[in-house]
Amino acid sequence: MKKVLTILFVLSLFSLTVNSQLLKKVADKIKKATENKTTNNSPGNTNGNTNDNSANNTNQTNGNTTVRDTVLPNNKTAENPVIKVYQNYDFVPGDKILFADNFVDDQDGEFPAEWKLEKGQAVLNKINGEPAIFLTQGNYVRVSPRMKTPTYLTDPFTVELDYYLSNSYDHGVVVLFQYLKDGTKKEASVGFGNYGQVSTYDFSNDLNAQYPDQDAAGNDFFNKWHHIAIIYKNNQFKYYVDQFRVLVMPDAGILPLSLQFGGIASNDHPIIFKNVRIASGGQMNMIGKKFTESKIVTHGINFDIDKGTIKPESMGTLNMIVHVMKDNPEIKFEVDGHTDNTGTAQHNLALSQQRADAVKDQLVKMGVAASRLTTKGFGNTKPISDNNSPEGKANNRRVEFVKM
Repeated sequence: MKKVLTILFVLSLFSLTVNSQLLKKVADKIKKATENKTTNNSPGNTNGNTNDNSANNTNQTNGNTTVRDTVLPNNKTAENPVIKVYQNYDFVPGDKILFADNFVDDQDGEFPAEWKLEKGQAVLNKINGEPAIFLTQGNYVRVSPRMKTPTYLTDPFTVELDYYLSNSYDHGVVVLFQYLKDGTKKEASVGFGNYGQVSTYDFSNDLNAQYPDQDAAGNDFFNKWHHIAIIYKNNQFKYYVDQFRVLVMPDAGILPLSLQFGGIASNDHPIIFKNVRIASGGQMNMIGKKFTESKIVTHGINFDIDKGTIKPESMGTLNMIVHVMKDNPEIKFEVDGHTDNTGTAQHNLALSQQRADAVKDQLVKMGVAASRLTTKGFGNTKPISDNNSPEGKANNRRVEFVKM
C-alpha cells in the first residue's frame, strides 16, 4: 500500500510539472534576457534597476485579498506616453470588439467580474488611483476573459493592453494562446519582458527581440505604463510595445482559438495590467486604394476616461485616415463622435462633440486641410451594439468618418 501511495504522489507531481512547463520556459527566457540586460549595466549606472525604484504600497486587509493603492516614490506619477512618439505607429485594431475591460466598474480588493481565475491569485488594485488587475500570487498565475463561447478568436484578430513595471525585479506579462493540433489542445505563448523585450515559445519557429530604444529600456522603462498590441493575420503575428513594432513572426504555425494572461507573480512583484481589448478584424488595408465606401467606422481612436484627450496608441488609426485622405484628395469627411450610455444624455452629447473636435484638430496637425473636415457629436443616440456588456459599450464608443 505504501508503494502504491508513493507512485500516486510521484504521478501527481509529474502532472503538476507538465502543466507548468510552458509558462516556466517562457519565464526562464524572460529572466535570462533580464539577467543579460542587467549584466551589461555596471553597478554605478543609474539605470532604474535598484530597489529605490520600487513602489510604496498603502495596504488594507480585506478577507484574503489586499486592497492597495500603489503610490509611486518621490511623488512621481505613473507616466503615460505622448502622441508625438507614436507618429510612425501603424497598428490598427480590429473593427469588432469581442472583449473590453478597463476595470472602472469593479470594486477595489475584489476579483474583477469579467474575468476567470485559472491559477494563482489576483485582485483589483490601483496605481495612483487608476484601477488595474494585479496578479499577486503563483509561480504560474493565469487569468482569462469571460467569454460566451470557449473559442472566440478569428483570423484576423487583435489584442491590446497596458502593463506596468515598478522596477527590474518585476516580471512582465505573458499572453498564452490556445489552439488545436491533430484534435489536441495545445498552447503557445509570447512574453513581454521587464525591459520591453518580446520572446515567444512553442510556436513553429520561436523568436525573440529587444526593445528598439535600448536607452529607454535600460534607464527609463519603469514607473510607467507601456502599451502592448498584437495582431494575428494569415498565420502571421506582429507584436508591438509602445510605439515600436518589436517582433514580427511571419509563420506562426498555429490558428489561435482563445487566450489567457499570466506569468510569475508575487505580492511584492505583481503582474499589473489594464485596458484590455480583444477584437476581430484588424489592420484595415485602405492605403493606396480608391476610397468608395460611405464611411469608415473606427474603434482604434481612444480617449482618456470621460475626457476628450486622445490616447497615443490611437495614432495607428489616425495615420491610416491621413493616408486615405492623401490618396483621395477629393474626399471630405464629417468626423462623428459616439459614446456609450454611461452618464447623462446631455453629458454624452457634449463629450462626443469634444472628442470629434479633438480628432479633427489632430488630423489638421498631421497635415489634413481643416476645410476637408467637419465634426458632429451624437452622444449615445446611435448605438451599433447593446449597452448591457463591457464589449457592447466599447463597440458603441467609436469615431466614424462619414463621406460628404
